[in-house]
Amino acid sequence: MSPRKNAPVETSPADRCAGHSEPFAVSRRTVLGVGAAVVAGSLPATGFGQGSETTDNPVEALPGDPAHSLQLQTTVNGQPVSVLIDARTSLLDLLRERLALTGAKKGCDHAQCGACTVHVDGRRVASCMTLAAKMEGRQVLTIEGLSGSDGLHPMQQAFIDHDALQCGYCTPGQIMAAVACVTEGNAISRERIREFMSGNICRCGAYVGIVAAIEDAATKMRRG
Repeated sequence: MSPRKNAPVETSPADRCAGHSEPFAVSRRTVLGVGAAVVAGSLPATGFGQGSETTDNPVEALPGDPAHSLQLQTTVNGQPVSVLIDARTSLLDLLRERLALTGAKKGCDHAQCGACTVHVDGRRVASCMTLAAKMEGRQVLTIEGLSGSDGLHPMQQAFIDHDALQCGYCTPGQIMAAVACVTEGNAISRERIREFMSGNICRCGAYVGIVAAIEDAATKMRRG
């Protein structure tokens, strides 16, 4: 037998205390319970566990998926590296998460800010959009490997001397791009420096110091 029309619906004490004259279709207790489950990680945040595909531990499952794994042999900062990676791993994630080289920063993750700039075989690349799998047999240089045993690289020292940084978040990528700008032969005028450094964004606005640092370091690098 169907319930009588306009039959009273039992409300919870919490609803009555909150002054609700009519109960919601989903009670606050249900919403809070689901929210707690999501925070605890027992349910996916999307769909509240209904009709959503998920894995028991998606973060750990990705690197261990044998269908997408490969053994990578590469050289990073002059040191041979042999590591088992997921074929979908970016160079930036390999450097930061697997090799603990955290100088390259994850800014936009779309190769638009330049914070993740490193060198591959002497050429600058956006490591966030470069597959680590493409580094097989290649030479990778990060900010950690730029200085030598005799001290800082001239570009690093120039950035210090000309106050070419403020918060410092973009600085490793700026320096790696600046070194490439010089070695590519593009540090011949302020206008050309600005053009070939335009892919590296400094949200603090330290561009005047950056250009001055590149001009200074370019002279020393050419002499060296």
